[in-house]
Amino acid sequence: LIGPNGSGKTTLFHLIMGLLRPIEGKIEIFRKERKVENDFVEVRERIGLLFQDPDDQLFSPTVAEDIAFGPLNLRRNRKETEKILKETLETLGLAGFEDRITYNLSYGEKRLVSLATVWAMQPEVLLLDEPVIWLDEKTIKKIVQILNSNSHLSYIIISHDKIFLKKTTNYIYEMDNGKINKI
Repeated sequence: LIGPNGSGKTTLFHLIMGLLRPIEGKIEIFRKERKVENDFVEVRERIGLLFQDPDDQLFSPTVAEDIAFGPLNLRRNRKETEKILKETLETLGLAGFEDRITYNLSYGEKRLVSLATVWAMQPEVLLLDEPVIWLDEKTIKKIVQILNSNSHLSYIIISHDKIFLKKTTNYIYEMDNGKINKI
């Protein structure tokens, strides 16, 4: 999903997740209208949102605690959460990061760890808000590889990086003046 700054792309993601409420109209997700906070519990269990700024996503002292938070919040037991944590770290190339202090990570490392926090929740759909902004080529390639090697996963990406989008998506849509059109 591309579009000019301020066109509402991030707002759309926040509406989908129930972080914002519409002024008018309605939100229907998974064939059910969503109006109040409780309506979005199922949505948040099935859809994962990667925020534009990794510092908005990371809040625990260590990488392991940040990644484990989601599965534990979804009522997974400790043993299952540890298994998910290990698999997520390996899948995202972060093995060995478990005890790292989140605050001390580089921006690129924070970006990958924030993706890991969403990945560990094992969502059906990922909403990725500017996942490669300010990243070096090596980290961008890693994210492209991760997304392309997990074809079972559906995702919507907001990005101004058209090269990245062409490498990771099947369709590109543009949001402008409140409308979304296929390009």
